[in-house]
Amino acid sequence: MIIDSKQYNGKCTCGHEHKMTTDFCIIESGCLVNVDEYIKKCGLKGFSVAIYDENTYKATNRLHPKVDKEIILPPENLHADNHGVALALELIPEDCDYMIAIGSGTIHDITRYCAYEKGIPFVSCPTAASVDGFCSSVAAMTWDGFKKTFEAVAPKIVIADLGIISKAPMFLTNSGFGDMIGKFIALADWKIAHTLTNEYFCTTIHDMTMNATKAVIESAEAIKDGNITAYEKLIYGLLMSGLAMQMLGNSRCASGAEHHISHLIEMQPEGLDVKSAALHGEKVGVGTLIACREYHRLKDSTLKWNDYYQANSDYIKGMFGETLSDAIIAENSNDCALGITAKLIEEKWDKICNIIDTIPTYSDLIEKYEILGVKSKLGDIDVSEGKLDALMEYSPLVRNRLTLMRLCRAIIGEEK
Repeated sequence: MIIDSKQYNGKCTCGHEHKMTTDFCIIESGCLVNVDEYIKKCGLKGFSVAIYDENTYKATNRLHPKVDKEIILPPENLHADNHGVALALELIPEDCDYMIAIGSGTIHDITRYCAYEKGIPFVSCPTAASVDGFCSSVAAMTWDGFKKTFEAVAPKIVIADLGIISKAPMFLTNSGFGDMIGKFIALADWKIAHTLTNEYFCTTIHDMTMNATKAVIESAEAIKDGNITAYEKLIYGLLMSGLAMQMLGNSRCASGAEHHISHLIEMQPEGLDVKSAALHGEKVGVGTLIACREYHRLKDSTLKWNDYYQANSDYIKGMFGETLSDAIIAENSNDCALGITAKLIEEKWDKICNIIDTIPTYSDLIEKYEILGVKSKLGDIDVSEGKLDALMEYSPLVRNRLTLMRLCRAIIGEEK
C-alpha cells in the first residue's frame, strides 16, 4: 500500500490550504529492505544518521539502512523528554543532513524534535504499530515534568514494514490500538467545540480520521489472529491520524479528553500521587473508556448548567504543586471556555448529544478491548481506581483545549 500524502496538499473545502511535509508512506512486508531506494526517490542526500534504541537495533538486525552514522540509545529510562533529546543531540554530528528514526514512539519524538532543532528532514521507519505520531509535525514531550506539545518536523517519507510491525510484542500493538480508538473522543470534543464556539473545523480531516478509526476497531478480532491485512489497517490508521495532524498543524483532531487524562498521569502532579510505567497508548486507551463512560452518562442525565468559570491559582496549586503550577496557570491563563454560558450549552445540548452518539458505547468498546487484551482499567496501568474523580476533574487543565470534560466544571452541583 502507498499513501500519496501530497494529494492532501492545497485548498480544501473547509476554506483552508493544507500543506503536507510527508511525500508518501509505504506500508508493505519487506519494504525496509528498500529504504535506501526510497530515500533516493524523495531526494534526500548528504550525511545521514540513523537513530535506534538497542531493542529496535537488534529487531532490525539484517535490515539496517546504509548511513554515515548509527546512534543506538539505551532503552532503559529512555523517554521523549528533555533528557532523551539532550542525549541524542550530543551524539548527532553538526554536519548531519538528514536523520532516520527506526523504532516506535519515543525514538520518533526524539528524532523529530532533534531534526527540528537542526533544521533538517527525517525519515520515519516504525517498527511497531504503537502510536499515532509517526507522521505528526508535533512532538509530545515531557519537559521539566510538564507534558506539552512542541513544534517539530514531520517525516519526509514513512517506510512501515509489515513484516516487522506484525511481529512486534503484542503490548505495543495494543498500545497503538488504544491510541487509535481514542480518536472517537478527540473528534467528538473537536466537533463539540466547533458547535459551541465556532472553533475551526475541517470535515475532510474529521472524516479521514473517523473512517480510519472505524476500520481499526472493526479489525480487532483479525489483529488478534495475526492477520497481516488487519495490521495494515492498524498502521494505516495510525499514519492517517498523523497526516491529519499534519494537515491541521496541531493535534486537535487526535487528542481530546482521553489524552489529557493520559498526560495528567504522565506529569505525576504532587496532589495526584501516581506513577505509571504504562505506554502512552495504554494510558490513552484507559482514558478513552473513562471519557466514553462519562460522556454517555452526561447525555443520558438531566443536567443544569452554570456559566463556565475559570479555575483559580490556589485550586491549581493544590493539585500541581510548586513544580508544575506556574506552567499550568500559564497554560490556562486565556481559558478557551471562558464566555460559554449556561444558556449557550442548553441551546446546543441536543446537538452535543448527537455528537456523543458518534462515540461507541462503553460496552461496545470494552468488548473490543477484551478481544485483544487491551488494558482497560486504571488498575491495569498501576493507578488506583480511587484516583478516577481527580483524573476527570483536573485533566482538562493540562491543555487549554475545549472538551466536554472541561465543561463539566459548569454543571450545577459539581462546582469545584
